[in-house]
Amino acid sequence: MNSRLIWSFTVLARRIWFRATLFSIAAVATALVAIVVTPYIPADLSTKIGANSVDKILGIIASSMLTVTTFSLSTMVSAFSAATTNVTPRATRLVMEDSTTQNVLATFVGSFLFSLVGIIALTTGAYGEQGRLVLFLVTIGVIVLIVVTLLRWIDHLSRLGRVTETTRRVEDATLKAVKAWQEAPNLGGRPLDGKDKIPGSRDTPFFSDRVGYVQHVDAGALSKIADELECEIVVTAIPGKLVSPGAPLGWLRIRCDLKVLEKVKACFTIEDVRSFDQDPRFGAAVLAEIASRALSPAVNDPGTAIDVISRTIRILHAWQDGADHMKPDDIRHPRLRVASIEVADLFDDLFTPIARDGASLIEVGLLLQKAFAALAEFGPEYRKNAIRHSKDALDRAAAVMQVDTDLTLLRATAIARSNGGARS
Repeated sequence: MNSRLIWSFTVLARRIWFRATLFSIAAVATALVAIVVTPYIPADLSTKIGANSVDKILGIIASSMLTVTTFSLSTMVSAFSAATTNVTPRATRLVMEDSTTQNVLATFVGSFLFSLVGIIALTTGAYGEQGRLVLFLVTIGVIVLIVVTLLRWIDHLSRLGRVTETTRRVEDATLKAVKAWQEAPNLGGRPLDGKDKIPGSRDTPFFSDRVGYVQHVDAGALSKIADELECEIVVTAIPGKLVSPGAPLGWLRIRCDLKVLEKVKACFTIEDVRSFDQDPRFGAAVLAEIASRALSPAVNDPGTAIDVISRTIRILHAWQDGADHMKPDDIRHPRLRVASIEVADLFDDLFTPIARDGASLIEVGLLLQKAFAALAEFGPEYRKNAIRHSKDALDRAAAVMQVDTDLTLLRATAIARSNGGARS
């Protein structure tokens, strides 16, 4: 199974209707199992257990589950709206893909269908006395499942759609993308050097048929094509890049026909919006957007921006930690040359919006400088970018801060941090 098929199935499995459909099919099948196992149940056992009351229990479940499902859907829509308004619309997708919410709704819908099918089968006399016993026992199990699900749902509702919870989900998605990229740097291919970023006269470029963002690149399929042609394939359009028909996605270092180019283009998934999966920079940009929204005059919530700054340190630490454990010789697709994600790009995505929108707030400025100090200890590349952004943040603050005391403190902190001091 190629990576694009796996990725497509993963995206499908996150849809809210997917689990609800699976649970519904399982519920209907479970309700009908009693008909199949009826011949194997002793005839007098049903009366002893009291399975004749199952129709009343199923009626209660059917009516209550319909009400609970409607309430849960309205609560879920409210959470989506809160995430869109209070956090950022880009984070709403992660709230919609929440597994707990999907499992709860799927359980409620499945329980409703189970009871509905059971009632229909009972009215037609399809079960018999032995079948009613089996249905009764399964119904008891369904009730236990509903109770456990309701308790989880009550606990989950206290966090669903909240700013801190949604921000945590964005951080987790970004860390997952960082880990995936570091496990297969450059999508498992070789890094694209500066001298190779321009196609030669003997190369064959391939282009996108539409304007959009690259969501996924099937590196395994590209590598297979490269092996068949015995040539290198250069990929400049990595996930997250905005592409159009006028700019190449990459090129083959060989002359080839349109049929081959179509196979190569099929390895790229291009959609209208970016995806978190293979794009660590998108998660970084969404985190910065959350902080920027919190710092806007309409919201005025510097605490959220401060929370985001601490999360940016964890993300960059994960990037550095993954880089430290990389094995340069472990190349999965040696015939692929793929553009890299630079540390400087992550710094720009994470800190530039926060430094711009929080320039007038001393508490945000001080924490930014402390963050740059911590990041400067991760290595020479981090130190260079930390100092660059420290100076940038200080320049922005100097242009808008109205209190000399705040600016003096910030300057002292920035100078100390840029020089590797220990001021706190």
